[in-house]
Amino acid sequence: MLVQKCLTIRELVNEQAERLQLKVLNGDEGLDRKITSPRIQKPGLALAGYFAQIRAERVQVLGSTEVSFMDTLSSERRQEVLEAICQIPISCFILTKSMLPPPELISVGNKYKIPILQSSLQSSIFIRQISTYMEEKLALETSIHGVLMDIYGRGVLLLGKSSIGKSECALDLIVRGHRLISDDMVNIKLLPPDVLIGSGPEMIRYHMELRGLGIINIKDLFGVAAVRYRKKIELAVVMEEWKKEYEYDRLGLKESTVNILGVEVPLIKMPVAPGRNMAIIIEVAARNQLLKESGYYSARDFDQKVIDILSKKSKAKLI
Repeated sequence: MLVQKCLTIRELVNEQAERLQLKVLNGDEGLDRKITSPRIQKPGLALAGYFAQIRAERVQVLGSTEVSFMDTLSSERRQEVLEAICQIPISCFILTKSMLPPPELISVGNKYKIPILQSSLQSSIFIRQISTYMEEKLALETSIHGVLMDIYGRGVLLLGKSSIGKSECALDLIVRGHRLISDDMVNIKLLPPDVLIGSGPEMIRYHMELRGLGIINIKDLFGVAAVRYRKKIELAVVMEEWKKEYEYDRLGLKESTVNILGVEVPLIKMPVAPGRNMAIIIEVAARNQLLKESGYYSARDFDQKVIDILSKKSKAKLI
């Protein structure tokens, strides 16, 4: 079950005070207010009196444009407008470029217990950095039983039931020069707009369980070049026992996908049987995926050639 993630202002300050050059100017009582959207908002229209688009779940950033506009208003009007904005339960205000808040903002912030923070960064830099942080922090997340490998620069997720041979296949791929992100469990985050990023849980990161051998550390055994911290997931391969009665795709014309956090990931079903070198086959699948991403589908190309030849023969018979 997916749960909407949130971040408190206190966590934001504790984790990003140095990077974002943040400090709390006022409103310590409101530091446990929550941010639930990674998007920031500049409340320019609201300061002009249009409040319909103010989003409570977003950080409100006041740059030089907003502060300059407030300076043109009378004290009574500033008080009135800020009072109306703060009646919406917004998370906080952050002023950029070390600007100071007008007295009316301090007064209204105290009344509604809304924190007022300040950053010395320029607005564009601040917005870019805080957006990157919050997209990661508030990203939807799930965990999947499987192995994630970097094969030719493509993140390949190996799925299948326990003991099907995922770890052994991953070890073969590592020996062939590819890199491990995680074995057994993969944490997956959805970053906007539709990018799935997989990584390993901290406890088991870079470790692998091999039946008969036990737990091994891939980083220690093969070096740092054999592992990666995280990787975008671009292909999923389901390893399953060969079933005689099942009609496997022999042409590769069918395109299947698996839905992970709302994103459709290309999926290949790979039957496992004695004598099949799964590492080489999955390596080829990753190469083939690279070709598809560049717009070339070898199966479709072959199919079209067959159709063209049959069409020519059919016309020749008619003549």
